[in-house]
Amino acid sequence: MINIKADKRVKERAQKLAYNLGLPLSAIINAYLRDFILKQEIKFSLEPQLRPEIEKFLEKANRDYKTGKNIVGPFSGSLEMDSYLDA
Repeated sequence: MINIKADKRVKERAQKLAYNLGLPLSAIINAYLRDFILKQEIKFSLEPQLRPEIEKFLEKANRDYKTGKNIVGPFSGSLEMDSYLDA
């Protein structure tokens, strides 16, 4: 038996995913440990995970861009941009 500290949300999400796969979370963890022993390496995902509030902000910005809402420019040069920002 191993006791570890895990972020509550991470643990709950992992348990839910394991359950959806029909496996207990302990089976997933044991598989990772066996793989670690066998390969003697640790892999980290390079795919960034955005915070939910950032994802919502980007989704709204994307919708605004597609509908032309809250969009300014393009500017023909830095002087035109500075003039707009100074206004």
